[in-house]
Amino acid sequence: MRLARLHGVGDLRIEEAEPPEVQPGHTLVRVTDVGLCGSDLHWFAEGGIGDARLTRPIVPGHEFAGIGASGALDGVRVAVDPAIPCMNCSMCHEGHPNLCPTVGFAGHGKLDGGLAEFISWPTNRLFPLPDSFTGADGAVLEPLGVALHAWDLGHVPLAANVAIVGGGPIGLLLVQLARSAGADRVAVVEPREHRRDAALRYGADEVLTPDEAREASAWKGWGSGGLGADVVFEIAGNDDAIAIAATAARPGARVILGGIPDDDSSSFRAGTARRKGLTLVMVRRMKEMYPRAIRLVERGLVDVRSLVSERAPLSDAPAAFARATERTGLKVVIGLD
Repeated sequence: MRLARLHGVGDLRIEEAEPPEVQPGHTLVRVTDVGLCGSDLHWFAEGGIGDARLTRPIVPGHEFAGIGASGALDGVRVAVDPAIPCMNCSMCHEGHPNLCPTVGFAGHGKLDGGLAEFISWPTNRLFPLPDSFTGADGAVLEPLGVALHAWDLGHVPLAANVAIVGGGPIGLLLVQLARSAGADRVAVVEPREHRRDAALRYGADEVLTPDEAREASAWKGWGSGGLGADVVFEIAGNDDAIAIAATAARPGARVILGGIPDDDSSSFRAGTARRKGLTLVMVRRMKEMYPRAIRLVERGLVDVRSLVSERAPLSDAPAAFARATERTGLKVVIGLD
């Protein structure tokens, strides 16, 4: 079978390998679609993410879907949950499998990811897709799950005013969740014009450039008492975005930090956050979100299909990764069928 293996910074190679053996409790999956996530681009461009570094060649890809090729799911189109929690530790027992200290994750550490024509995966981490779904739809369920987990962490009240700092795929999915959940007003802060335009298409009431959003006056008249947004989601991964999020938030607001910084470091002016009494919440991947994500898409409450701006063949994966780092589109998907 063919696969893409990352050997070093910018060094992604198309190689041949033997198909995997199917372990007990696993299903062989013929992978059809793999989305390229911002974290994949960190691995490609920097050789790691946070304090995790590339120590051996690895098959990347954790946003993926395919067709079962063995067992009860033979011939069934499935989305693949990339996380394999132990289900035995206290975090798993308390309903936080995303915080499992021994969780395995596709394309991370020692566990190869989805950029291979076949993969053996735990059957209980596979989710059958409705007939109306494409493989690319199934792949984009993973970032939707992350957005949905961030939304849950926001404790967003009905008719809230919501600000989203960062208009990439997860930010655009949050726009759709906000609209579906009855938000009164939604703003997106994004430096790239094509993503600001996309935010408006997905239902944002207002889009701002970072220069505009840094001014406290931009947020007057917002939220409870006209003092700022009720909930702010930061999905950009840099200090400027965190500062904007703190500026946009009203006193007592929740600020959800979902961006991943390039240098594994985040900082902000403590005075603004302290005076406003902000609650800062970190996002760690997602919990068990696939059934909810599938229902949202199936009911037409979230559009994942139009987020895919490019679907490239596996043979073009190295160039597709390089193009994705330029962030000129929305979501790049590698097709293996």
